[in-house]
Amino acid sequence: MNKKVLVIDDSSVFRKLVALNLKNAGYEVGEAADGIEGYQKLTSEKYDIVVCDVNMPNMDGLTFVEKVRATESVRYIPIIMLTTESQEEKKLRGLEIGAKAWLVKPFQPSQLLKALEKLIS
Repeated sequence: MNKKVLVIDDSSVFRKLVALNLKNAGYEVGEAADGIEGYQKLTSEKYDIVVCDVNMPNMDGLTFVEKVRATESVRYIPIIMLTTESQEEKKLRGLEIGAKAWLVKPFQPSQLLKALEKLIS
């Protein structure tokens, strides 16, 4: 069975781009426009991994990571941050609270696919 990835980003164009790359690599993909919608989908459907932006309205990516890590049923699902944020301080904070990888936009699709394979193989 194909692995299922939840892509959370407030940019619909970027979300579609990531989803297309993942689908072409054989993944099933769900999408959400912010952390609130992402959290609702993650806790109501089964996903193997999450790819999440940091800067989003309603609930940002770091708050999303904290909320997921505090929720027993989804706490161990790997989260990859895919963001324009390249500040070392933000990256360290993200990894400290439970993100498993931090990729900076613009990114190479092969980078994302390598990180996914490493975390859910």
